[in-house]
Amino acid sequence: MTLRVVRSRGAAALLALALALFACGPADPAAPTKTSGPWAPPRGLVQQPLWPGTPPDQPAVKLPPEHSETGVNPKRFAGLPVTGVYNVSTPTLTLFPAKGKPNGAAVVVFPGGGFQQLAIDLEGSEACDWLNARGFVCALIKYRVPNGDHHYDAACKCGVTPKHLTALEDAQRAIRLVRARAAALRVKPNRVGVMGFSAGGYLVAQTSNMAPAYRPVDAVDRMSSRPDFAIALYPGHLCRDGHSLEPGIKVTKATPPTFIVQAWDDPTDPICNSAEYARALAEAGVPSEVHLFASGGHAFALRPTGTPVDGWTDLLAAWLDRLPLLRR
Repeated sequence: MTLRVVRSRGAAALLALALALFACGPADPAAPTKTSGPWAPPRGLVQQPLWPGTPPDQPAVKLPPEHSETGVNPKRFAGLPVTGVYNVSTPTLTLFPAKGKPNGAAVVVFPGGGFQQLAIDLEGSEACDWLNARGFVCALIKYRVPNGDHHYDAACKCGVTPKHLTALEDAQRAIRLVRARAAALRVKPNRVGVMGFSAGGYLVAQTSNMAPAYRPVDAVDRMSSRPDFAIALYPGHLCRDGHSLEPGIKVTKATPPTFIVQAWDDPTDPICNSAEYARALAEAGVPSEVHLFASGGHAFALRPTGTPVDGWTDLLAAWLDRLPLLRR
């Protein structure tokens, strides 16, 4: 494992941040604009349902119709619009084809949003654009929210884990679906990775280490739901009590090679999320690379911040170029 720390703030700061476990999506957008109907992908791309019919473990309580909200915060996200998607009951997959010379690999992208919403462009379509330019097929997942996985509950002011992890079910199904369609996508079934931001980073850790969360529904579910490589950006929900890894995450030698990036001054997800997961990866002997920056905050994604964290994409590109399974 390679561990890179850029001016650590120290253990005291880590402990002070320990209770801030929960991810957020497009934070504090100014004058958000509500749009009618479900989110639509960029022109020319098509959303496909993840499931044949009703998804498994669908909550009995019917959600309001899906909608999106777009806003601009001049102090964040490079002053550009950010879109959040709410009330997703029909999870989908949108394929972004590789540009230039394809490399025979695919990446399934999980946007963040605290399992309450999805930051669909900031931590979704923009990541796909970056991956496409490097030859990857990208599968953007619109998974079920709200409350589809471990989340903050305002009523008890505590973290709650639902009986059915529907967001994880959707994430695992998406990996299997991409593998099942590998030939049509012109990718190798053993070159399917995942990339997630914030709450989506938690899905990266879950899919990398947990058994399928649902019973098979068709032939697609004969495929493995474990990714071949993993990329976690400022992951949340992993660090419990400020010093221990979430007990459901059992890291083993079967865990895929992993790349992690986070900022020490993240006000939403404390650095212990990355640190504890990195510790578990190291103890299991999983080849990984971890970059911890002094500043950058939360939800920096691929937007410029004017801080050293902006260089994370170059570090990722170099890691992917060195990854043995992508060089065969």
